[in-house]
Amino acid sequence: MTFGEKSVIIELYAHIMNFCLLAMTEHFTVSEDIIMIRKELEATAENLNVINAMIDEQLEAADCPMKTQMQIDLAVEEIFVNIVLYAYAPDTGMAAVSFDITEDRVARIIFEDSGVPYDPLAKEDPDVTLSANERQIGGLGIFMVKKTMDSVSYEYSEGKNILTLEKRL
Repeated sequence: MTFGEKSVIIELYAHIMNFCLLAMTEHFTVSEDIIMIRKELEATAENLNVINAMIDEQLEAADCPMKTQMQIDLAVEEIFVNIVLYAYAPDTGMAAVSFDITEDRVARIIFEDSGVPYDPLAKEDPDVTLSANERQIGGLGIFMVKKTMDSVSYEYSEGKNILTLEKRL
């Protein structure tokens, strides 16, 4: 088998696995017009694609503008990767991501993890007027999320970090 053939097989396998994982997504009907989707999965970098596929499918079905979809995708990536890297470090744990679009066309994404309690909104915003060399490391990702989403909220409840993002479509 050549390298090219192996690459095709590996890529095909990845697509099949993503399809199977999406098929296991739980759907909850909130009302006649609103469907909430919730997925619980291991907080690993490999599962970011599963979350993005789940959310993008719903955004595309709702005729979400491409710019808004890209902003949501970037925010989802930032939050999920932070859970992967920091919530359970050095171990891994589970994360849950819920998604729905409200009747007034607001996309709502809720991230839950049982990792170390951490409120990313409590940290002071970075001073973006400073050069990269003068600025402290960290905080730009959540700053970008706060600037691109219409609403970002955090709560710690029943042993879980719960971060909610909202963006009007």
